[in-house]
Amino acid sequence: MQTLDPTRPSLASLGWSPSLDDQLTPEDAELLPLRVATVHRSRMTAVGAGGTVRLILPVKVNTANFAVGDWVLAEAHSHTLVRRLDRTTLLQRRLDGGAAQLIAANVATLFIVTSCNADFNPARLERYLALANEAGITPVIVLTKADQTDTPQDFQAQAAALQRGLAVVTVNALLPEAALVLAPWCGAGQTVALVGSSGVGKSTLLNTLAAKTGDDRQETGDIREDDAKGRHTTTSRSLHPIVGGGWVIDTPGMRTLHVSDVASGLDQLFSEITDLAPHCRFRDCTHAHEPGCAVQAAVASGTLDPARLDRWRKLRLENRDNTPVQTGPRGNKVTQSRKRR
Repeated sequence: MQTLDPTRPSLASLGWSPSLDDQLTPEDAELLPLRVATVHRSRMTAVGAGGTVRLILPVKVNTANFAVGDWVLAEAHSHTLVRRLDRTTLLQRRLDGGAAQLIAANVATLFIVTSCNADFNPARLERYLALANEAGITPVIVLTKADQTDTPQDFQAQAAALQRGLAVVTVNALLPEAALVLAPWCGAGQTVALVGSSGVGKSTLLNTLAAKTGDDRQETGDIREDDAKGRHTTTSRSLHPIVGGGWVIDTPGMRTLHVSDVASGLDQLFSEITDLAPHCRFRDCTHAHEPGCAVQAAVASGTLDPARLDRWRKLRLENRDNTPVQTGPRGNKVTQSRKRR
């Protein structure tokens, strides 16, 4: 297994790709390529071939427009930020106020971490899956705390049924073997992100993947026994090297996750419904009460779980209401949410 020196990684080990080379111009020859490692309200750090540096931000630069995992170019001596390179993928969510919150950039795989206890919630997992699908990121469900149940296979079967071709793995986040189970997605130059509720073992899994020891270990917290909810031990997003040569982006627990701008992600998530829809009698069938509805026929025959259809309908309506639309006269259009119209 390749060991990465986190103090002086190569650009290739950081995930630099030919598509990034294509974005460079002759004027960029003297600039330093860096990958954003942390984003705070008024400061950012980045890592490059020379190690970790604090970026000097020009006036009026809004850190909210940057995500951990972004590639940027900076002046070599002052580390002043010059520009951000185009992203291959971007994981984001929309907050209650309508603003988009950037979660992680240039990620290949999303580890959706949940545990084999009361935290396991198919409806919440579907929200994460829709976000990953829309972003073009490969989702993997990571089940932890299987030792706390007599039927871990039931949790694995429920998770695997959420989306066609979905990878589901079970790990003991405390053991080094967890890194071996997740190794196919954590090789040299690859980037994964960890998401999930507080208390499911994300920080423990991060410590295992990154082989963190002593004071370098991420703080972990206990969960409440009555509802399996935990307290936030991770308070900001950050980029960490994985022993196998890849990188992992850790994120705080998210208890509220709205869907917005994920129509294609929902189509992929609920592909069994998407495939049936063209066979309905009416093109605009809502799959609720119309005659000749192929989706309702599947429910009646037992080949489609009615709870699954209910969750599809809820997410579809939520996505419609939360997705901003352009309104107003031509040449003077404004963007606003449907709920505010």
